[in-house]
Parts: sequence; structure tokens; C-alpha cells
Amino acid sequence: MIRPATSPDRPRIEEIVEAAYAPWAELIGARPIPMDADYAAFIEAGHVFVTGEGPDGLIVLIPEDGVLLIENVAVAPDRHGQGIGRTLLSFAEDHARALSLPRLRLYTNELMTRNIALYTSLGYQETGREDIGGRNVVHMAKTLA
Repeated sequence: MIRPATSPDRPRIEEIVEAAYAPWAELIGARPIPMDADYAAFIEAGHVFVTGEGPDGLIVLIPEDGVLLIENVAVAPDRHGQGIGRTLLSFAEDHARALSLPRLRLYTNELMTRNIALYTSLGYQETGREDIGGRNVVHMAKTLA
């Protein structure tokens, strides 16, 4: 079950994000952008959704003009490989449709090749690359049927 996050979820959300992105920080030589996000503000704005009782995964979805931005998707490392990330990404598609938004977009560091491969396998296409604060990111998008 996926539900909107509430304030009491914030410490666990931040714990998941820290654990999920820590291995990438060493690889890319900087803290990935989601590690320093203001989750209290995201939760208050209704942008964070969680899965599991713990919770064990989260997705941050921000409606924009004609598109739903997937700002972050993270799963607790001990729950990797159980389909939680794919479930959250499928939820993002449903959420975009409910908001009458025909596209999803996201970005990820170019060194996060496993993530890029996952997004590609789910129908996302690369739309560009950019340097954001010394981090080389790959922009990707998916148009919904």
C-alpha cells in the first residue's frame, strides 16, 4: 500500500535516503542531491508518498506544467530487489494520470548506470545532460499512453 507521508515518517524517510544514496556519494565524489533535500517541506506540500509500515520506500512527486517530476525514489537497502522501486514508479504513472499530466520526468547522476538502465527498461528516454552543482546529471522522460 502506498500512502502520503506524514510528519512522523520524516526521520525514517531521511534514514532511507541517507542509506540508499551513501554508496553513490563515494562513487560520484559528492552527496547526491536527494540527500540534502528538505523532506519536512516536501511532506508538508504533499509531495512524498511511502510504502510499507516502516516505511520501506518513498517517492517524491512534484507536479509541474504538463509533467510530473519524480524528484526522488529511494528504497531501504535491506528491501532492495523486492520490486518496491518499480511499484513506486508505477504509482508515479498512476498519480500523473490522476493529475491529468501526460508526462513524467526525472534526473539521475550519469554514474548511476543501474538507475539509468532501470528507467530505460521502464520506457524512459534520455532527454539531455547537464551539470548541476558539479554533478553531471542525465535527464529522462516518459510520455504516458
